[in-house]
Amino acid sequence: MIGRKLPNVTFRTRVRDESVGGDNPYRWQDMTTDDYFKGKKVILFSLPGAFTPTCSTFQLPDFEKLFGEFKAKGVDAIYCMSVNDSFVMNAWKKSQDLKNVEVIPDGSGEFTRKMGMLVCKDNVGFGMRSWRYAAVVEDGVVTKWFEEPGYEDNCASDPYGESAPQNLLEHV
Repeated sequence: MIGRKLPNVTFRTRVRDESVGGDNPYRWQDMTTDDYFKGKKVILFSLPGAFTPTCSTFQLPDFEKLFGEFKAKGVDAIYCMSVNDSFVMNAWKKSQDLKNVEVIPDGSGEFTRKMGMLVCKDNVGFGMRSWRYAAVVEDGVVTKWFEEPGYEDNCASDPYGESAPQNLLEHV
């Protein structure tokens, strides 16, 4: 994966816009791979699903807490991606009270599939989801790669460690 250019994908996102009014002041906004990654040094981490135990208890909150340390090492942004739609990702972001980590909805799994990280998780009722991984991405190119071991469809476990923020901090 190191040296690989990220796939060019359009992400369907919902963004807050007070001009919309009402109880749900959000509008659709298409974002591309370039919008997120061009000209920046970022951490991208992808996980099986919003609101799931490991993701919500450890991985996402720890990236949020350690944002300042990543920033001090030259990281411009941290993005959390999941094969979930924008409604779910925005609700998860709100529930986690995120101020620093941004979420990217890969609703159809197109980006994840093109990265070669799409796995079937029917054994836990998820359908197609992302294998857990993280990367350092510079100007849209993967410069460091952290993939959990045991990549396979319907994996009986949910390995976590390689893509932990504490591990990435040692390698940024």
